[in-house]
Amino acid sequence: MTTLTPVERQARRRQQRRAEIARWSFRVAFALLVFALGIALGEALHDNPKPGRMITLERTFTVPSVPPGSTATP
Repeated sequence: MTTLTPVERQARRRQQRRAEIARWSFRVAFALLVFALGIALGEALHDNPKPGRMITLERTFTVPSVPPGSTATP
């Protein structure tokens, strides 16, 4: 069994801390990605129109007026 010098122990602790920070950073990044994809999916489902929706079309017709005193014959 090898005994480590204080400098080696400190270097090993730093490496372990870096590895732990990297692992947590990956976990947080993954969670944010999943969250963002969930929001994107929700917005996409919310924005799309529902199939089979009824569309109402409203038009206004104007009837040409006939001047008084004239007769309309076909």
